[in-house]
Amino acid sequence: MSIKSLLICILMFCNLLFSGALTAKWFEDSQAIMGTNIHVELWSDSPQQGQGAIQMVMDEMRRIDQAMSPYIESSELSLLNKHAAKDYVAVSKELFDLIVLSVELAKETGGAFDITFASVGYLYNYRAHLKPQQSQITDLLKAVNFRHLRFDSHKNRIFFAHPNVKIDLGGIAKGHAVDNAIELLRKSGIKHALVTAGGDTKLLGDRLGKPWMVGIRDPRNQHKQSVVLPLANTGLSTSGDYERYFEQDGKRYHHILSPKTGESAYEVQSVSIIGNRSTLNDALSTAVFVLGVQKGMDLLNRTPGYDGIIVDNQRKLHYSNTLVE
Repeated sequence: MSIKSLLICILMFCNLLFSGALTAKWFEDSQAIMGTNIHVELWSDSPQQGQGAIQMVMDEMRRIDQAMSPYIESSELSLLNKHAAKDYVAVSKELFDLIVLSVELAKETGGAFDITFASVGYLYNYRAHLKPQQSQITDLLKAVNFRHLRFDSHKNRIFFAHPNVKIDLGGIAKGHAVDNAIELLRKSGIKHALVTAGGDTKLLGDRLGKPWMVGIRDPRNQHKQSVVLPLANTGLSTSGDYERYFEQDGKRYHHILSPKTGESAYEVQSVSIIGNRSTLNDALSTAVFVLGVQKGMDLLNRTPGYDGIIVDNQRKLHYSNTLVE
């Protein structure tokens, strides 16, 4: 090859590198889905790939919402709640597996995480500032028990062995959705991304050689952070008493209910769980919130690969053992 030809090749190669550097950039978007704010940030070599990847995430969030929302009458979950106390109801393998996992987690957490809390929980209306009467809670509390769920694994069918059972996947479905979204991005060739669904965040890679800086908000001030963590290739889920609540007669009624009482749990203000699987982070944050500081930390300290930060009702921070070692 002549020197002239070699120089032309070098110039062409440099031009390709330069043009690629110009098009590669961060893409982001936020949309209201699943009753919360879905936020995506990702690095992509081209606008077409970046915008397509974001759309793919939003489509996945909508798909899961249509299947698992208790507020959509045609969703699989709503139809299950409507008919499963009468007979076994067939559901998709995805929903079946997530409900089975929920029951396994209920066993592991001593019932602190229990999707049948909705048997009482559906009576609360946080927007309208409505709560059930104590007599209503007492009447329905026997329906709050994960042991009422029966499974036919051969046909992906579920039966409720109590006539008043209702289930709600609000403590696990968003984590599941975030896990799915990150996996879709990974398979599409994206190497650096953040996906957030409300209190659930999952990170793919780092932020181009630097960690993602993920904040845990102050439960009593949405404009402040209690903790900011440098993270990469992991997930962080937070459950807080500020997400859905109303105050009445000096008392805060929020959506994280104790399955034992059918009423809001009050020992802590927020719980954040760090771990590789957002589905488990989501459920564990709820369980630890219900259990409180001591029992919650005991659970975390015997759960390998998962760490936690608790803000108690006196606004004191508590860290699981691995975070303080």
